[in-house]
Amino acid sequence: MMEKETNNRGQWGSNFGFLMAAIGSAVGLGNIWGFPYKMGASGGFAFLIVYLVLVAFVGVAIMLGELALGRKTGLGVIGTYRLLSKKFAWVGWLGFLSGFLILSFYSVLGGYTLRYAFGFLMEIFSNGSGFGGMGSGAFFGSFIVNGGMNLAYHALFMILTIIIVMGGISSGIEKFTKVAMPALFVMLAIVIIRSLTLEGASTGVAFMFAPNFAAFSEIGFMKVLKTAAGQMFFSLSLGMGCMITYGSYLSKSEDLEKNAIIIPVADTIFALCAGLAVMPAVGAFMSQGVEGISFGAGPGLLFVTLHQVFSVGMGGFVGNLFGFMFYFLVFIAAITSAISLLEVCTAFFIDRDVQKGAVPNRKKHTLIVGAIIFLVGIPVCLDGLGAGVAGGAAIDIPATIFGMSEVRMAFDCWLDFYDMISEGVFMPLGAILMSVLIGWVLKTDSIKEEVEASGLKMKAYAFWEICFKYIVPIAIAFVLLGQIDDFFGLGIF
Repeated sequence: MMEKETNNRGQWGSNFGFLMAAIGSAVGLGNIWGFPYKMGASGGFAFLIVYLVLVAFVGVAIMLGELALGRKTGLGVIGTYRLLSKKFAWVGWLGFLSGFLILSFYSVLGGYTLRYAFGFLMEIFSNGSGFGGMGSGAFFGSFIVNGGMNLAYHALFMILTIIIVMGGISSGIEKFTKVAMPALFVMLAIVIIRSLTLEGASTGVAFMFAPNFAAFSEIGFMKVLKTAAGQMFFSLSLGMGCMITYGSYLSKSEDLEKNAIIIPVADTIFALCAGLAVMPAVGAFMSQGVEGISFGAGPGLLFVTLHQVFSVGMGGFVGNLFGFMFYFLVFIAAITSAISLLEVCTAFFIDRDVQKGAVPNRKKHTLIVGAIIFLVGIPVCLDGLGAGVAGGAAIDIPATIFGMSEVRMAFDCWLDFYDMISEGVFMPLGAILMSVLIGWVLKTDSIKEEVEASGLKMKAYAFWEICFKYIVPIAIAFVLLGQIDDFFGLGIF
């Protein structure tokens, strides 16, 4: 396999800085929002067990493969696959477009977290000033249809993301995440302590950790598997080019095998911590009979149920303080992921400059790409998550591209549509193709060679080979089928 130096592209200043950036990419809304609500809607403990098994046998292997390919080529996701073979370049475009589309709606949701953090901060100083005296459901309903407000926070979130990425690898992304990630952990720990000390919190803890597999029969094992796998992909930033891109800035001296384990383990710990910050508080106020609170609240858990927990369940100064801390830490988690998504897209243009022998203009590329992503995210801002600010009609597309003329894809909002393309199809498809390339085309020896470039022996080669050849392709094929089943309403599972 050909190799390329990281000339003029930048490099991590330290392995710790890389780990903070990579863990920051993995720890985002997928952990603090997605993990608790998907666990709540998918049976709690049953979901957790399936998730942990998938991380161990699928997530870690894909992580190692992406980091190794990135460091081997010294290029972003498109350049990496193009260097392997021109006929594989389109696989790189799957990762690029996944990151592009995800950031276009992720930024809107990141803007939501900023609005809620500011809201609770204002409530600390003046009761009613942050949320207009409205209840959690009423406020969220009015906020999402306020197109101008959504655009403003979407723009603010993107501007902050662009500024960080403009700073470069060591001076921008690494410098920010080395401060942000420890701060995130400290804030999360404070919220967990408060959540666990609430009266009735044991209800939420039991929901998470008490052995209970009823969900396999009530919801269906395949649905739990699909949900857990989708969460794993989104949470670990796999299949969207982030880890290939971040890996391309790694020194040859770093231990890839160790890093590929540390990142998923740290991400899983953060996900469990997010669950412990949310579920005990929800359980406490459920047991106290507070209305509008449940484990299975779905996507509304973050912006409706938890708002209710802080404003009504806790109430007063303490509730507003912890509300501000919680939503601010969600914002920090969101932006550490957003910068990795923007870097995936920016790296393509930087690589192109380097290949032409020119000095890359990072600031210009970052600004242009960020502006385009902002524009693509505007429909998400204006449709009110399906409430209809900009017309209100659900997106209804004939699914004839799969030869199923009678099946139609109906989406309630642009966010669902972007999510279907990126997380639903491109990410799992890209992961399957990567594992097949490594396991059967390039052979797993290519990964072993890159891992051992650091002078360290690859410790679990036989395990990784089985994962790349068999476990990952088969497991992710089920995920892809499950996602298609969900979006097209085929009723397979």
